[in-house]
Amino acid sequence: MELAVAGKKTKVEVSEAIFDRDYSEALVHQVVTSYQATGRAGTKAQKNRSAVSGGGAKPWKQKGTGRARAGTSRSPIWVGGGRAFAAQPRNFEKKVNTKMYRAALKTILSELNRQERLLVVADFPVKDGKTKEAVAFLNKHKASRAVFVAEDPSDQLIRATNNIHNVLVTTAQGIDPVSLVYADKVIVTVDSIKKIEEWLA
Repeated sequence: MELAVAGKKTKVEVSEAIFDRDYSEALVHQVVTSYQATGRAGTKAQKNRSAVSGGGAKPWKQKGTGRARAGTSRSPIWVGGGRAFAAQPRNFEKKVNTKMYRAALKTILSELNRQERLLVVADFPVKDGKTKEAVAFLNKHKASRAVFVAEDPSDQLIRATNNIHNVLVTTAQGIDPVSLVYADKVIVTVDSIKKIEEWLA
């Protein structure tokens, strides 16, 4: 199959297995949730009664004081005591094998192409590295959330997009399922299209 190059009368030949694949919602959902879960830090921690310092001695004798029985001042019901059901560091990672991950990327790219959210360009029109150039380009293509995919992102492109909210600049092998799904437009150079095909073949 062929994809048209924006602003040119030429087309680029691409693989149907990558850019015209049937959509699988279940696969995309599994890979996206796995990617997001793996990015969670999981570092939240609280001290339970065994981790709080002190409280080794019984505060007062068992009987005769008129007060409630107490074995330690580190009980969760005491001020300064440990936390009941304390949160502990944990790993949220959900493993997805490479074959599934790449299949999901193919599915997403195919769906982006069908929805006309995939834009192939010969080059990015930001020769001066001005933010207004990038904004004008995004407005022209009605893209409030965009991913620029370049094989070797230029300093001009990075400088022009650096201060624009919801715009990501990445390489062919740096694309991820969450960014692709979230984007209004994925703008890819012809060279990057070839690199994506090599990577996902």
